[in-house]
Amino acid sequence: MRIVDARSGRDALADTLQEALPAGSEVAVLWRDGYGGVAGSASPGASSSLAHRAESLLTRDPLTQHSQRIEASWTTSEGVRVGLAAQLPAALSSETREMWLALARIVIGAHLVALRTLARAESLEKSERLQQALFEIADLAGSDLELADMLRRIHTVVAGLMYAANLYIVLYDDVRDSMRFLYFADQRDTYVAEPERDIPVDEMPNSVTVALLRHGEPLQGPSAAIRERLGVARDIRHGPDSEDWLGVPMRRDDRICGAIVVQSYDRPDVYGEEERALLAFVAQHILTALDRFHAREELERRVEERTQALQLSNRDLQAEIIERQRAERLQRALFRIAELSITSETLERFYTQVHDVVSDLLYARNFYIALLTDDGERLEFPYSIDERDAVRETRKLTSGLTEYVIARGRPLLADRKRIAALETQGVLRSRGSLAHCWLGVPLFRNEAVVGVITVQSYSPAINFSVRDQELLTFVAHHISIGLARKQSQDRLVAAHAELEQRVESRTRELAQANAELLSQIGERLRVEQQLTHQATHDALTGLPNRSQLLDRLSHAIARAQGDSQRTFAVLFLDLDRFKLVNDSVGHSAGDELLIETGRRIVDAVRTDDTVARLGGDEYAILIEDIDGPQVAEELAQRVLRALGEPCWIAGREVFPSASLGIALWHPRYRTGAELLRDADAAMYRAKSAGRDRCAVFDEAMREEAVRILDLEADLRRAINGDGFVAFYQPIVRLDDQRVIGHEALLRWRHERRGLLTPSEFIGVGEDSGLIEEVDWILYRQVMDELARGGEGYISVNVSPRHFRSSDFADRLLRMIDQAGADPHRLRIEITEVALLDDVPRALRMLRTLRSHGVLAQLDDFGTGFSALSYLHRFPIECLKIDQSFVSGLVGDTQPESVAVVRAIQALAGTLGIHTIGEGVENEAQRATLRELGCTYGQGYLFGYPAERLRVAPLKVAVTS
Repeated sequence: MRIVDARSGRDALADTLQEALPAGSEVAVLWRDGYGGVAGSASPGASSSLAHRAESLLTRDPLTQHSQRIEASWTTSEGVRVGLAAQLPAALSSETREMWLALARIVIGAHLVALRTLARAESLEKSERLQQALFEIADLAGSDLELADMLRRIHTVVAGLMYAANLYIVLYDDVRDSMRFLYFADQRDTYVAEPERDIPVDEMPNSVTVALLRHGEPLQGPSAAIRERLGVARDIRHGPDSEDWLGVPMRRDDRICGAIVVQSYDRPDVYGEEERALLAFVAQHILTALDRFHAREELERRVEERTQALQLSNRDLQAEIIERQRAERLQRALFRIAELSITSETLERFYTQVHDVVSDLLYARNFYIALLTDDGERLEFPYSIDERDAVRETRKLTSGLTEYVIARGRPLLADRKRIAALETQGVLRSRGSLAHCWLGVPLFRNEAVVGVITVQSYSPAINFSVRDQELLTFVAHHISIGLARKQSQDRLVAAHAELEQRVESRTRELAQANAELLSQIGERLRVEQQLTHQATHDALTGLPNRSQLLDRLSHAIARAQGDSQRTFAVLFLDLDRFKLVNDSVGHSAGDELLIETGRRIVDAVRTDDTVARLGGDEYAILIEDIDGPQVAEELAQRVLRALGEPCWIAGREVFPSASLGIALWHPRYRTGAELLRDADAAMYRAKSAGRDRCAVFDEAMREEAVRILDLEADLRRAINGDGFVAFYQPIVRLDDQRVIGHEALLRWRHERRGLLTPSEFIGVGEDSGLIEEVDWILYRQVMDELARGGEGYISVNVSPRHFRSSDFADRLLRMIDQAGADPHRLRIEITEVALLDDVPRALRMLRTLRSHGVLAQLDDFGTGFSALSYLHRFPIECLKIDQSFVSGLVGDTQPESVAVVRAIQALAGTLGIHTIGEGVENEAQRATLRELGCTYGQGYLFGYPAERLRVAPLKVAVTS
């Protein structure tokens, strides 16, 4: 039994009583608290038997007194039962014992009074906190806060009264049998409340919240126990289980109208009767707050309706005023048009002012006047203002909207839908930008249509009405009269001015022709100079370009061929990691770096040397009249040091570097391009050696270039012949060495070098793009082998380059059909790089092949990402454990390799696929793979690649 002072958490009471007894005494005192529980205090070192003896005195009086023990029990005036037991090191006198008991009664009584006082103070403090919380909830209900903010603050208030880190509030509509989550705050459940969304209760049959609303009474305890009690099934969609769950329904009269729930995920027994009563009390105040909030919303809605009604009345009054103002504007517009026909200086001015008048009456941002020519066969546009069609050229009469109005002689008001209907009927075909709303009115002269005045809108927000049509028709009549009057006046003025204009025009033409002739001569000379410079210089840096450099190289070669003592060199320079600058700070910053690079090179070389930019981040330097290669190398080092100095580009400090190749003059060179080619090759040698250095082109580089060129030519000839053959390496079951399949491996029978493996020519094939054709030759041979029949499958390797081709699967399936092969005996081996290059495309391709029987194996597994996060998404039939891990199963790296293989086996077992160990070369590796759970193996232990398939089991000793 553990006895602790209920007041301080220490044995303070027992210590006080012990101090009045001889040293070595032990004291234990117990009493029943107001809730029926037992509380008490014991001195340090008091035995458990002494505490049990004190507890027994709560139900009986002492039977006998012992000389070295004091026992007593009594009931206080407040009805509290007390049991006291003390163990003495030696016997006390009766008088001392009585005095100590009297003292103990007084001390214990005072202690109990203090405890009751403290309990009442705590109760009063809780009441004050609850009262303050209810005041805060009432204030929040009457505030102008949004509902979400109000509920969030109420949550904060509740959290101050109890543990409420996870709390949500729902409203229930018993008529519609639906509920809404007004508020939801949870540390683990990611559900987001949608207060406006009604959720039918039928959609949540396994919800504990629904069960609470149906039950109608508060529920408390672990959520699993509540579900079992109410017969609710577990449903992970409703969130994780909690260690303690407390839900209280909210009532309005006798109807359940909602609930408030708190829960704890990591602590049991957080909530008791006190928390249940407190939450029920708070729940009703929250419901009151919600009612006040909705009442305020309803009041605001009614005020809004009344405001809208007043606005409608005001709008009608404003419409009447506007109508009168429109009539006045129309009258002023007609007077203005009549005045313009007399006062306008020109027709253009007349059109502009007419446009201003129309704009005062209706929307006329897009406005034009179209007139028939005198012969009636063409349509001209003397005035046009438009947001989209800036210019309207004179055209022959067609089937446009304007011609439609002229032909009918009546206005046309059409929106986009009507325009489309007329086009469908074949009546017209709109020209120019498609208007959202189009209004055209005919212009008459002597009752004949001579043109159209048009306004149009490109925005759905602006539409013309029948009233606008009537207004424009009325205005158009007066415009026609004013236009006829103005045209007559202009013809008369034009006739008088024509003669003077002819004389003046002829004089101007002669002077202008003379000036233009002189200007053209000067302009031609300037353009020729500019074109010459542009043809020979780089536009960005101003340095000589490739064309000028090749020209100077030709001159240098000619001079060197005529004078054996003259020599020169070409330096080819390429910036290291220049793409990183473009990708990180932008192309404009890259241009700054290119300009700075050119400037530094020019500063580092000699005055007579030629620095050219060949394009991108490549530069070339021609240095003539040198004594030997050391001069070129010294200059190259000087250039590299100059480039290595830091510089500021786009606000960042950049440390550029470059790789540089040197090609020295040799009589074998015939053109400058050959020198540049060899300098370029030397530059790549320097870049592969670690960057920020230079290399000189030598005979070894030349021989390597010639070798690669010859090998590429041989590769092209072999593709057209029969030089490529398929070799097959068996794949066996590790238990009994039975052959279950083969991997097809590419070999090249070179006419001079013999049998070559892919490592000897794959690089040249990939660089030239020929390797794809070689792969399809191998695939064809495999299909023919499958068509001959037999047992077991054959796997072929598919490169990422093939897998990036969208038609690879279709092409492979067509080849299978053409050969008459069984697709179920074919496997493709792909790498993790091919899978992750384009995941959606790879997934579609693998599914297509699998649907036809072609399964996929993942090759070299363990050397890439090797993660379940992507592997489980693909239909993979087998994992091939990379030979680097198999070889490590024996030797110093055995622990690491065993751990990796075991992890791969666990992953494969989880996915339900088998594994193949690659590169098995000895019996120890085979045995270890079997122990780790690997089913199949492949390697020299079971057979070398051969041109024929192996069908019989291997004669290899098997150890079990």
